[in-house]
Amino acid sequence: MNYYRNIDRTKIQYDFIIDEDSSNYSLHTEIEVLGGKIITVPAYQKPVAYHNALLQLFREKHYPIVYSHLNTLTVFPLFAAWRAGIPVRVAHNHSTAGKGEFKRNIMKYSLRPFSKLFPTHLCACSEYAGRWLFGDRAVNAGKVTVWQNAIDTERFAYSAALRNETRKWLKLEDKFIVGNAGRFATQKNHSFLIDIFAEIHRRRDDAVLLLIGDGPLMDTITQKVMRLGLNDCVIFAGSVNDIERYYQAMDVFVFPSLYEGLGMVAVEAQVSGLPVLVSTELPPEAKICSNIRFLSLKNSAGEWADEALRILNGHIRRDMSSYAREAGFDIKTQAGKLTEWYCGLLGL
Repeated sequence: MNYYRNIDRTKIQYDFIIDEDSSNYSLHTEIEVLGGKIITVPAYQKPVAYHNALLQLFREKHYPIVYSHLNTLTVFPLFAAWRAGIPVRVAHNHSTAGKGEFKRNIMKYSLRPFSKLFPTHLCACSEYAGRWLFGDRAVNAGKVTVWQNAIDTERFAYSAALRNETRKWLKLEDKFIVGNAGRFATQKNHSFLIDIFAEIHRRRDDAVLLLIGDGPLMDTITQKVMRLGLNDCVIFAGSVNDIERYYQAMDVFVFPSLYEGLGMVAVEAQVSGLPVLVSTELPPEAKICSNIRFLSLKNSAGEWADEALRILNGHIRRDMSSYAREAGFDIKTQAGKLTEWYCGLLGL
């Protein structure tokens, strides 16, 4: 969506194909206003109906490009696109694999050998993600194009006025706010995050944990918070449309993911001037400035808590958007490059 909002839509337009069980309906109106169309197909868990719907759609629409963002699952829509004779078929990987998701990892590793079977072009959100899915040989041969998960750097730039306003609105002016943003799923490692925060709270009784996002494990994490007696100092904010405000309010951002293709929220948090502590499972590309520290998940919750507090020593909050632009994360610049790329594929 960040790219779609900023590409030259007089040259390039999108149809968005989503599964019928998608819960993300909040973007539908915006997509239609921008000139896009949303097409619903059966869920991929119904493979025959899913394939037949895509095959029929691709044959009817004659798209010049089909671009799939489904990581290892990309093999399924691109197989349909190949059968339909779509000339340009792009596979884009955003993810890797990690501990704690045994069944999902079986599927990922089973499908990975087929990742290069049907696409004509390979893309990824980071070199690390590209190597994981497409292999070192493809990356080293220059066959994988990396498109940064670029952002509106001005939107996330640090603002002292917005910070004070948001902390007042949240009624947390006098609190030490530990922040995190991510879907409540195994990958994001919220259970360990709660352990880390419990240790931080032992060291600072003014600490609160501000959690942005929702997902299937929210009830499980809520119950753990209650068991540990932390319910008065953990805030479940849910999904928000103005996440930049919440970054401003935070004092430190802690992100102990089990795996990430990039870790976009860690980049956004850095841009807002936050000190950021992430797991070593994030790729090096996630670092845009000196605000970020990497720590192994082998370290204890207490060691994570100590490091989260240590990185505050001498930290001066300031706007880091220029670093994001230098690292290739500015959406306006990157969207221009993507438009040119599309035009090259189409011979425009």
